[in-house]
Amino acid sequence: MRKIVYTSFMALALSASACTVAEVQRTMDGVLAGTNGTPLTRDEVASGLKQALEVGIKSGSDQAAQTDGYYRNPLIRIPFPEDVQRVENTLRQVGLGNEVDKFVLTLNRGAEDAAKSAVPIFVSAIKQMTIADAWAILRGDKDAATQYLKRTTSQQLYTAFNPVMVKSLEKTNATRYYTDIVNQYNKIPLTQKVDPNLDAYATQKAIDGLFLLVAQEELNIRENPFARTTELLRRVFTKENQS
Repeated sequence: MRKIVYTSFMALALSASACTVAEVQRTMDGVLAGTNGTPLTRDEVASGLKQALEVGIKSGSDQAAQTDGYYRNPLIRIPFPEDVQRVENTLRQVGLGNEVDKFVLTLNRGAEDAAKSAVPIFVSAIKQMTIADAWAILRGDKDAATQYLKRTTSQQLYTAFNPVMVKSLEKTNATRYYTDIVNQYNKIPLTQKVDPNLDAYATQKAIDGLFLLVAQEELNIRENPFARTTELLRRVFTKENQS
């Protein structure tokens, strides 16, 4: 997860050189030996992973919630809705490009405002993680933690995000701008009418952006040894890199 993740996932995170399957397995088999001769329990290993996830989730969500966190990030910037792309194209052709740009800005401002509500939902899922979940993540792909959070939080996120997003879109005037734009478009002769409903699109796009940031944090944590901010994480991941 997490992103939405500033302290490492304790698997496969082995600096710049590529590792063979055997090397990765030796790392996983040796991690419980601990550091300085002090064994690490499986509970400690799972706790270390949870700490990493919580820190990373907060980092990713904080990035998204900043001013321009969505709007100036080309990877997660929310565009004009794809299913009504013809609206944008037509409006630009008739000289209403500024109105479209204003809407896109307020749409992303709404996502940035709503992103603040993500952290408690993610943290709740992390706290429910079992030791088996933790080890599956550690032995999994480079985005295994992100995929875990997607499986366990997507519906919660949508349910929590939707009303927050609706309020945020109203606060930034994105809903009004979008409705005005679509209504103007629907008045153009010979055009196919479109539905001005925006909420579901904005909610899903905001969530997608959060998960993308979480995946970036996960990859960084797996590869960056400098984000281990607690003693437990240092013990777990120092041993990992020594194995």
